[in-house]
Amino acid sequence: MKDVCAKLPGPLQMAFTADNLAADDRFLAAILHCADQMLSIYRESPRIASIFAAQQRWLMAHAGFALHYGYSDDGKSGGLYSGRFIDFAVRNDIASRNTAAAFMQEMLAYRFLRPVPGPDKRTRYLEPTEIAEQHFTRWLVAHMMILDSLDGGERADKITADPSAMMAAIQPLIARAIIGSEAVRNPGATFNLFNWANSGGLVMDYLISRLPEFPRTADRVVLGPLSLREIREQFMISNTHLKRLLTQAATMESVGWTEPARKGDFWLSGHFIGEYWNYQAAKFAIIDAAAEAVLGPAVRNEPQARLVI
Repeated sequence: MKDVCAKLPGPLQMAFTADNLAADDRFLAAILHCADQMLSIYRESPRIASIFAAQQRWLMAHAGFALHYGYSDDGKSGGLYSGRFIDFAVRNDIASRNTAAAFMQEMLAYRFLRPVPGPDKRTRYLEPTEIAEQHFTRWLVAHMMILDSLDGGERADKITADPSAMMAAIQPLIARAIIGSEAVRNPGATFNLFNWANSGGLVMDYLISRLPEFPRTADRVVLGPLSLREIREQFMISNTHLKRLLTQAATMESVGWTEPARKGDFWLSGHFIGEYWNYQAAKFAIIDAAAEAVLGPAVRNEPQARLVI
């Protein structure tokens, strides 16, 4: 995970590192809070939160915002339009052309994107609507608040003071690093199983949010009784899909029940929790690096104070 921010400019190196966060026991509370925040967004607006429900959709959303804010990896002028977005998604192994095109049409249908005038009249330029930008800003601020809780910084306050400008400056840096990060995009087999399945990311966040604690040496952590019906109803996932997902994870010995035939208490393996922990550490390190590039060091007088181990 040491190379997670390697492509970002030099000044970013003062931020939290993924290794710092992965080794800090206090980060568990941050992970649980982050899971709760994602679930809260989903409960308030399932349609917009569905963008965060699977990694592919989440990466496409980041790509779209970054292109809108002027990010370019192809030498072309900035701006978001379907052809450019689809090429970007394919070039960065995010999605196929058909999947990327369908995502754009879905965002237009849900009114998360809208057409706008652009420099080339032959091209249909697009921009995120206010509701889309507000929810993405909320995602960013929630992560900054968690980082602030670890070192006493004021990242969240600085962003909320001028959210549109801060999003335009910080989000493309986050998108670039996340899209290029193996630690974020491929943290482990069980994590990938959940995060690439429809609604699987939300199910995983829900399971993680149930953690009472995480002793690092534990092979398993028992969550207590698990209601599949509650999960199905909350995340609008079919019984067949949910059972298939949990059965695959159980075959990998990543989840299970204390008694046969899905009886007793539900548990998560230490390895699965570790994958989620390391993913979050890599993601938060990228977000902090981007914030520091724009806002400056979160702890100015004692830059090493954030190195919490």
